[in-house]
Amino acid sequence: MNISRNVELIRQNIESLATHSEAVNIVAATKYVNANQMEELFESGITMMGENRVDALLEKKAQMTLPIEWHFIGTLQSRKVKDMINEIACLHSLDRLSLAKEIQKYRQEPLPCFIQVNVSEEESKHGLNVEEVIPFIEALKRYPIIEVIGLMTMAPHTDDENVIRDCFKKLKQLQTTISISGFAKNCLMLSMGMSNDYQIAIEEGATHIRLGSVLFQD
Repeated sequence: MNISRNVELIRQNIESLATHSEAVNIVAATKYVNANQMEELFESGITMMGENRVDALLEKKAQMTLPIEWHFIGTLQSRKVKDMINEIACLHSLDRLSLAKEIQKYRQEPLPCFIQVNVSEEESKHGLNVEEVIPFIEALKRYPIIEVIGLMTMAPHTDDENVIRDCFKKLKQLQTTISISGFAKNCLMLSMGMSNDYQIAIEEGATHIRLGSVLFQD
């Protein structure tokens, strides 16, 4: 396993594929990653680490002394908000008002959030349908601690690149509409693309790619 080599190859891909001026941020999905691997990631310039379980995030954060920027990228249960919401720099999975209410109650400073959108409308995926997003943003004005910085989605698990690309295109179109129309002027970011499809996501405007296995392959 050569993490630094993998990071460099991904950065080369980003440079060749990016079609916009926004920086493309690598968020390392560290679900199966130990402290030594996280240190190697950090030494390779990856400072954003994403966890999808509250207990794992709190445990790893307590272990690490490095100035890691912790992102929560999984489904967040409302009952777990109190325990961890002040331990993260960003939430990638805001998808319901009950969660926003709990964040407003316990968060001590504004929290940058991506709204999770189920663009493909798969029953197995969390997130709002496309037509629900703008009304949701309007309702979030009751919770000023929430700072909507962008949208997040997961593409269908398929080998059909056209299906994947269409999913990412729709999210970009929605983000542009929201920003230009003034519903959320700071909604400028797109968290989309994982190890199997991040290159397509970059071409379609991703600003944050959530990478796991591709960082750790031999």
